Amino acid sequence: MRYRKLGRTGLFVSELCLGTMTFGGKDSFWSKIGNLDQEEADRIVGRAVDAGINFIDTADVYSEGLSETILGNALKRLKIPRENVVVATKVLGETASGPNSRGLSRYHILQAVKSSLARLGLDHIDLYQVHGFDPATPVEETMEVLDDIVRQGLVRYVGVSNWSAWQIMKAIGFTERRGLARFESLQAYYSIAGRDLEREIVPMLESEKLGLLPWSPLAGGLLSGKVGRETPAPADTRRAMFDFPPVDRERAYDCIDAMRPMAERRGVSVARVAIAWLLHQPVVTSVVIGAKKVEQLDDNIAATSLRLDPEELATLDGVSALPEEYPGWMLERQGEYRRRQLSRGD
Repeated sequence: MRYRKLGRTGLFVSELCLGTMTFGGKDSFWSKIGNLDQEEADRIVGRAVDAGINFIDTADVYSEGLSETILGNALKRLKIPRENVVVATKVLGETASGPNSRGLSRYHILQAVKSSLARLGLDHIDLYQVHGFDPATPVEETMEVLDDIVRQGLVRYVGVSNWSAWQIMKAIGFTERRGLARFESLQAYYSIAGRDLEREIVPMLESEKLGLLPWSPLAGGLLSGKVGRETPAPADTRRAMFDFPPVDRERAYDCIDAMRPMAERRGVSVARVAIAWLLHQPVVTSVVIGAKKVEQLDDNIAATSLRLDPEELATLDGVSALPEEYPGWMLERQGEYRRRQLSRGD
């Protein structure tokens, strides 16, 4: 397991992050993703930590807060030293029936962070992420309250999830003008079958030095190797029960067709190749993986030791490439002579 800096910070996180959306579930919508009980979650957390994963992600809406509770219990039951684990959670979604029990207002965030701390059984959260964009709350209000909870010691760093590039830049511009805590990471959908964020978001991340935490690296199980053009998702899989995130199926199947022989040559799963491809992307800090079984977790962890050669990476890059889109093709065309000038040094 390797460790990478989170954005501009001095915090190092493992290249894999354990996602806990599979914890809890019960009889709610979340059971379509996973319904691990405390004992099962303890085994998953213990195995992850033993493998060197020091980064664990949850959210206050996962299983209506039960995911946070189970994770907090697991850390205590396994006697994992607090300084050995980086705990991340998120805020945005509805946590109660009232009109103010959602969103990114000062009112909701101050309540939500204390509730998350109580469920986790912790005195601070290492990475507190806004889970999406709130059109009802000014960005300035959100960033000011995030700075407040950092200064209060309730949160160490703040991050963002599922925002567009312009929204993130607006927030960063405001925090830099005011000297406030700024976003240090973005958690976003990214997989070999879904490279949309490379258009605008990846260049922004590189420019502003934010860490990238890809979620759903297997495109909701589509890249597990169990699904293909002629093979529908098995009834008991996540893709069959919850067809998300949206994916260009033909491009995804092309990716699977290209990865399958690479996997077969090595005697590994297609899923392992898909995660390894992400780990080869320089912009990626830590890939968020989830598992219902220890065996799934072990297979994902093994991706950290899989190295793809340049020819394989070129093949995968070609088969998964996004179609050209304006202004990207114009930026490429107009900037070519300056890039040549830079490369020559004259």
